[in-house]
Amino acid sequence: MFSLQRWFSNSDKFYDLLGAASEECHNSILELVNLLKTPAAERRLDKFADHRRKQKRIRDEISTLLCTSFSTPIEREDIESLTLALYKIPKTVERFCERLMVSPDHIKTEDFLRQVQLLEDATATIREMVKKLRRHADIESIRDMNDHLQSIEGEGDKLMLELLKELYSGKHDPLNVIILRHFYETLEKIIDRCRTTGNIVYYIVLKYS
Repeated sequence: MFSLQRWFSNSDKFYDLLGAASEECHNSILELVNLLKTPAAERRLDKFADHRRKQKRIRDEISTLLCTSFSTPIEREDIESLTLALYKIPKTVERFCERLMVSPDHIKTEDFLRQVQLLEDATATIREMVKKLRRHADIESIRDMNDHLQSIEGEGDKLMLELLKELYSGKHDPLNVIILRHFYETLEKIIDRCRTTGNIVYYIVLKYS
């Protein structure tokens, strides 16, 4: 027999889990900021692994809830798409940090700060967009936040060109050029993942508006 109380309970649980996943995305960037400020000899990956494990646990809980719920507050494929998009952000952040841990000590972490600042803004915006799903946000506010994510991506693209221009100026050691380009491209990929996540939220709200 259909239980209205259970339906509302499951709806809240989906929104709770998606909100927690978006929070982990933002927290992983804050941890990245801390890592970049930490001397190379003192850096640790424990917290990044924790964020990734939490995100995986959230993803597993959502998958289980999808299998055991008669109905969902938004379409199942939308929940799955958003869950996967949110999962990929801290996973890619952890990959960046793993590579940073084995890079030469003379790689300057301040070279990454401008991209990371964009990521702080992007993940904070995603967190707010996901929270608004529960409150049935109006399409205008979600569109404004999604437009902001698009502008962040545009800034990231311009910054990437600027960074590459400096790398190819001939002033840098060839090995450093290879290493830094890889790091820049990974951070750019995370910015792109944030844009993709924002698009998913926008289309979900658009579908139900």
